[in-house]
Amino acid sequence: MTKSALLLIDIQNDYFPSFAESKMALPGMDKAAGRAAHLLTTARDSGTMVIHVKHVMASDAAPFFHPGTLGAELHKSVAPQATETVIEKARPNSFVGTDLERALREAHIEHVTICGAMSQMCVDATVRAAVDLGFKATVAHDACAAADVVHNGVKVPSDMVQASIMAPLAASYADVKLASECEIITQS
Repeated sequence: MTKSALLLIDIQNDYFPSFAESKMALPGMDKAAGRAAHLLTTARDSGTMVIHVKHVMASDAAPFFHPGTLGAELHKSVAPQATETVIEKARPNSFVGTDLERALREAHIEHVTICGAMSQMCVDATVRAAVDLGFKATVAHDACAAADVVHNGVKVPSDMVQASIMAPLAASYADVKLASECEIITQS
């Protein structure tokens, strides 16, 4: 049987349009967080390991997630419980420079369900790294949020960014499902 964990990536105040001091409001973040909160409740109810990943940018030049600010704090909708692991990272890939892999290996985790933000950065980098490290992955795509971006003068809305990230993940890396379709059950 496969033992699973839920990874909630960067569901932090600075990404929420509803947070008055937001530094990087993502379209759809409130809805995505609501779905992530449902996954979190399901994981807690089933005894599934939960890991919250929090991005902290130490540089004053960073546009958001400054240490010690309310914007860098995890959002109240997915606030960690005392028994849940919180891992701080400084890079998009949640495995780089952190104890994430060690925590998963020590718990004998083989499968991770991933949700959070931003789809085109930290979610994408973490999913690919997880699979490269030998974990099976599921992405709850509607519990993830992407940013509107501009490249070479072309404006790309967040829904198109989301689709352009989730499609290749689904093709080669992970099961990409609606949060309501994700099975979060620890099996031993």
